[in-house]
Amino acid sequence: MYRAAVIGLGRMGSTFDDEIQQGGSIFLPYCHAPSYVASPHTELVAGADLHAEQGAIFAKRWGLSEDHIYGDYREMLAAERPDIVSICTTARHRAPMMQDAIEAGVKAIWAEKPLTLSLAEADTVIDLSTRKGVAIAVNCSRRHSPFLTEARRMAQTGELGELLQITAYAECHLSHNGSHAIDTMRYLVDADVEWVFGEMESDEEAAGEEDLKGNGYLAFDNGVRGYIRAMPTGIAPWEFDLIGTEGRVRSLANGTDTQYYRWVPGGLRDEGLPARAPFPLPLSIQGTGLSVIADLVNAIETGSDPRCSAEDGRQALEVAVALRESHRQGGLRVDLPIADRSLRIMSVEIGGDAVPARVRRLQQEPAA
Repeated sequence: MYRAAVIGLGRMGSTFDDEIQQGGSIFLPYCHAPSYVASPHTELVAGADLHAEQGAIFAKRWGLSEDHIYGDYREMLAAERPDIVSICTTARHRAPMMQDAIEAGVKAIWAEKPLTLSLAEADTVIDLSTRKGVAIAVNCSRRHSPFLTEARRMAQTGELGELLQITAYAECHLSHNGSHAIDTMRYLVDADVEWVFGEMESDEEAAGEEDLKGNGYLAFDNGVRGYIRAMPTGIAPWEFDLIGTEGRVRSLANGTDTQYYRWVPGGLRDEGLPARAPFPLPLSIQGTGLSVIADLVNAIETGSDPRCSAEDGRQALEVAVALRESHRQGGLRVDLPIADRSLRIMSVEIGGDAVPARVRRLQQEPAA
């Protein structure tokens, strides 16, 4: 049983699951606190948040006494000595918090995405965690989807033949939720990106450091080519299309439908036809957060990397930065890794983060 604590007691730290009305890419429990409470591996022992209101809600919701809720996360780390800590603040604060948690002696970190704002911050966190032997799991949750995991297995075992292309349709800002899209592409083809071409919303937007929507062409080191459309996608919300010489898997409508196609006899001159076949369904579906925790515990006990590691988080950020840099350079090819580690993207989630996201959402709701 590992002692778990949460830093940032808002939506992702505590109450995001209340907003979920159907499955798809995630299954409950999903966010951090309810997953720690439900997991047989962990005990939720403390929380920290600058905002006392959020701390009070967290304590009441999860049955913690007020003396286990802290306004200063460093005080919590010193007093509670958690084994696992979740960092659910915005990316503005994530890098120093991860470093402080590592130095405080935690065994593992479950961090929200994006991992950091800059490549240099990501480098520093990863170097420190490697030296200290601390596992970091990044919450790019589609790696824990049973449907996408099955698609990856089919690709790895050759059931799809030689992989040719992966296409993602995901209207999003490239650093914030683009972390999910880029990481899922890397996960499905089991490869790293070597170089990219990118197109942002405009030249003016690309000149700054804001988090942008855009499109891109990705060249993977195993020969697969990828396309990402993060500009408006119309009736194709959060879809992935994995194509091989012998099979094809399409994840549609944000994970609510998965289609599998393979060759059957027939067609012009009997050259074969692509036909839809049953997609293998899981016998049971574990909550996404429970899967993350089990994976993180395995990393602690075996020294293996989590399914979505800090390195995976850095790779997603670096691809996003490279796509923007390609646009800045007039659409030229940008190779990875990027030499200038000071480059960053100011993730869209940090906008207005002086006020908790829960409060901002309540303020935006129309009056009854």
